[in-house]
Amino acid sequence: MSSSDHWSAETAAAYDESSAFMFEPEVLDPAVDFLADLAGDGLALELAIGTGRVAIPLVDRGVPVTGIELSQPMADELHRKRADLPVVVGDMATTRVEGAFDLVYVVWNSIGNLRTQAEQVATFRNAAAHLVPGGRFVVELWVPGIRRFPPGQAAVPFHVGHRHVGFDTYDMSTQQGTSHHYRRHDDGTVTYGESNFRYIWPAECDLMAQLAGMSLERRVADWHGAPFTNDSESHVSVWRTAG
Repeated sequence: MSSSDHWSAETAAAYDESSAFMFEPEVLDPAVDFLADLAGDGLALELAIGTGRVAIPLVDRGVPVTGIELSQPMADELHRKRADLPVVVGDMATTRVEGAFDLVYVVWNSIGNLRTQAEQVATFRNAAAHLVPGGRFVVELWVPGIRRFPPGQAAVPFHVGHRHVGFDTYDMSTQQGTSHHYRRHDDGTVTYGESNFRYIWPAECDLMAQLAGMSLERRVADWHGAPFTNDSESHVSVWRTAG
């Protein structure tokens, strides 16, 4: 049983609209370019594929993509847009699919949806088990904003936009957190939703990769390839299997 929150049919149906900022070209195109370059002429596997935000543009670029998705309703939404994109319903830590892949990737902090360290370690091992020798595992993940907590502050904003405001609260003793989302709709109403996560430090990710037999090849601050520094608030990391 996965520790992840589950997307219902109602929340899955509203996902693309409620997360419209994630589909904007300036957000999405650099991720697709980065991943397409790594995949080359090979096969790609996306963990937590969702409604196909990244996978469908990759397929359009000529990269064959298979997905693993915990939520059947999210997979159904993807197949309404692209019926021929194969998706296996299951958790990213243990679900296996047929074939060997040149690229496995998980984007937009989704590995944090797994709320135990054991499941996160298992996800790295599962990714490695799907890769060809010399294949790559890519994770897009934010760096926990704990440094921005002054005394008495309980939350850190992660997105402030015209239609969406989001902030995270952290339990630093357990590495558990909750993302709080406020969304304004066309009729002027505002709705609230939350999702839970376990945050992971970059160095912790490297250890998980090492346990899975992979080594760090590259770490940058974003999909554009900006240098990763002490002040970076996110990272895109690439680990590689021996080959």
